[in-house]
Amino acid sequence: MKNLVWLLKWILKAAIFFTLFAFALNNQQEATVRFFFGTQWRAPMVLVVLAAFAAGMALGVLAMVPRWWRHRAAPQPAPAEPLAPTATATTIDEPTSSETALANIPRHGL
Repeated sequence: MKNLVWLLKWILKAAIFFTLFAFALNNQQEATVRFFFGTQWRAPMVLVVLAAFAAGMALGVLAMVPRWWRHRAAPQPAPAEPLAPTATATTIDEPTSSETALANIPRHGL
């Protein structure tokens, strides 16, 4: 079973790799990214897409950094001490008369 899962993971990784490789091969034409003040960048389309993806990932990580710092700086709760088992024996409560009366009600009104 472990070998099957391992094989399926590698097949999925290979499929993703070949899909991205085919995407890169199909998008080799030059693209122009125009910035402000007449500045422009010319590069293959796949590099433009990769740069946009990397910039989005970097901005996402930078947006999460303050939350991570607050989480690390927050005081961690002390671990609870395990409860020692009590020496008293537990007894099963006897059902009350109202509980036994409810148990004898016929089902579905029959």
